[in-house]
Amino acid sequence: MTDLEKASGDLLERLTQVLEERKKGDPEHSYVAKLHHKGQDAILKKIGEESCELVMASKDQDRAKVVAETADLWFHSLVLLGWHGLQAADVLAELDRRMGLSGLVEKANRTK
Repeated sequence: MTDLEKASGDLLERLTQVLEERKKGDPEHSYVAKLHHKGQDAILKKIGEESCELVMASKDQDRAKVVAETADLWFHSLVLLGWHGLQAADVLAELDRRMGLSGLVEKANRTK
């Protein structure tokens, strides 16, 4: 495992922990708790907004905004995972499972 892989995994674990703690917090004092309190639709709306902002940043060829908007999208995706009782580790395990597979082969093998 490279230093980057270790650091990335550690960061995702720390973020997952923080999000898990904050979703149980006071919606008046925690953005994550506020999203959870509003429900899944509020989380999904934020994911939609962040996805559109990422697309626009890319179309504008703004590399700094692409990074910032990707971070926002990933953050809200982690919030959604928490809504479902899932963690970043679940996604990483799926990506690891797919590693080395042709994307076309992997997609063709998915059950509908």
